[in-house]
Amino acid sequence: MANRNLTSRALATATVLTSLCACGASIMLAQVEPNGHRTTEHQLTQPERTEVINSLLKWIESDYILPEVGGQMAQAIRDHQARHEYDSITDGEQFARTLTQDLQAVSHDHHLGVDYSAEPVSAQPMGEPSMEDIRKFRLAGERRNFEYRKVEVLPGGVGLLQVDGFYPADYVREITAGAAGFLSHTDAVILDFRQNHGGMVDGPLLLQSYFFKEMTHISDSYNRAENTTRQFWTMPVVPGPSLADKDLFILTSHDTFSAPEAFAYDMQALGRAKIVGEVTGGGAHGTKPYRLSTHFIASIPFNRGINPITHTDYEGVGVKPDVQVSAGQALLTAHILALRGILARTTVEPERKAELEKLIGDLEAKLKSGSLEE
Repeated sequence: MANRNLTSRALATATVLTSLCACGASIMLAQVEPNGHRTTEHQLTQPERTEVINSLLKWIESDYILPEVGGQMAQAIRDHQARHEYDSITDGEQFARTLTQDLQAVSHDHHLGVDYSAEPVSAQPMGEPSMEDIRKFRLAGERRNFEYRKVEVLPGGVGLLQVDGFYPADYVREITAGAAGFLSHTDAVILDFRQNHGGMVDGPLLLQSYFFKEMTHISDSYNRAENTTRQFWTMPVVPGPSLADKDLFILTSHDTFSAPEAFAYDMQALGRAKIVGEVTGGGAHGTKPYRLSTHFIASIPFNRGINPITHTDYEGVGVKPDVQVSAGQALLTAHILALRGILARTTVEPERKAELEKLIGDLEAKLKSGSLEE
């Protein structure tokens, strides 16, 4: 996703959906205006800029997940302000963009940002969008099949599921069950997250739950604003067939960001999946929106994941693949790895073994030739 800042309505809707699924991190599926941009309707004044900065720094210092970094960001913004670097900015989008750049120059946190809205931002609590907002959000997801893009069986009995974003589990329960049913007779599964830029935490948790036989402790989430830690476990029951007996491979790219990173990181740490592809974007902090003024909102990370195995997360460094290849070669590479695993388990079917050996040879030749996809 080129722009991970969200519009005011999308931020507000994301917050209430976060609350509904009790996942502790806002959705990162941006809504954009029909014409692709917003129009600045008024010229910013010095009092407005000061109001935005004061409100931003208050929330950064009190809620940003890393207190020390939050203090450093606040000091950097004050230094820019003292040098009058913001005084000449009268365009709202430029001011939001500049503040975001200055914050990220210190934090390198791409979940963090300031957004400008030409329409006035409601003074009502941002976690309470209307039912109409929620309806439209869900309808937009339905029209995109909630980002479940492709499910198929590759040669040799390897299943492939491409998911480009994560919606709440309640939205995708039937789709996920259908995908699991389609993949249930395969010998291995590849999950393609190379174009997945984020989503709700319980959406991935539902999908993860298909790959475990028993309830498993996946991760913890520490909330600085509340000073609480919440545990996340796989679901005890999922609709449709289990995929717990399948070898699992997850494809990643540099653009894989946020929720799919958490999915890959936690499955890798648990030894449940092999990651194939590129180092991911490194966005491990959950965010929520903060109203700064009539026309400005900040998306501020207030919580972070803690893996029960590594006792840390992937913020700023990304998920390191087990097999690092270009995103374009990740599917072909994972397919070969999956087939090798199937071949190793095939001991009493000579014809099947010969078929697998030939297929692996063909795919390896294709990979060696520089082919980017199957």
